[in-house]
Amino acid sequence: MDRRSLLLSLPAVLSTGAAHALDMGGMFNAAKGAAQAMTLTDDQVRAYAAQMAAYTDSQNTVAPADNKYTLRANALTAQAMEDQGMRLNYKVYLKPEVNAFAMADGSIRLYSGLMDMMTDDELRYIIGHEMGHVNAGHSRKRMQVALSANAAREAAASSDNARVATLASSDLGDLVTKVIIAQHSQGNENEADDYAMQFLSRRKYDRRAAVTALEKLDQMSGGGGGSSWLSTHPAPRERAGRMRSQLA
Repeated sequence: MDRRSLLLSLPAVLSTGAAHALDMGGMFNAAKGAAQAMTLTDDQVRAYAAQMAAYTDSQNTVAPADNKYTLRANALTAQAMEDQGMRLNYKVYLKPEVNAFAMADGSIRLYSGLMDMMTDDELRYIIGHEMGHVNAGHSRKRMQVALSANAAREAAASSDNARVATLASSDLGDLVTKVIIAQHSQGNENEADDYAMQFLSRRKYDRRAAVTALEKLDQMSGGGGGSSWLSTHPAPRERAGRMRSQLA
């Protein structure tokens, strides 16, 4: 290559090299952010979960204090504002869906559609099950994985352990999808069910409610899908059989 051709080619070479360096830098920062997100402290995870709870509350119609669903929820959870060191808070969404979920900060949300079909003890089983996901660290792990893959990871994964970023609505919506709407594994479901049975026993509630609640969900779904809760908490028929065996 002559001198003129070499000089003409240098801008392209330099541009490619700069882009490569930029890509490598971006990859490094992403990997660093992902690694830091996986080491978030419990307090940080709870803080991000609280932001998610506030976001989901803003996206739904929350039953007011004097609403019949709120009054019923207050009555059945009056002795369950704390369990095994977990501080809990409850709200009811006025939606016909059969659904419930919990987040790592102890926020538990019940849907009015679920409350319409369940007895108080069956709802306590559902609540105990959701507590189980938090107690076993399933919710924490999901938060860490979601944050490590989320566009907000660089803000969330601070090297300063005391810092908690304020996440944008778009990032919170993405986290809700990855943390709440994603399906649990069968192993996670069994752990959460076992915790629910222990919760019912400790509080002296009727443990048969775990079986009847799951049977109702199975009948409603025709043995398959059919509710928001079942889409994230699979296999109600098999789980009902497993719970029944624990009653003996």
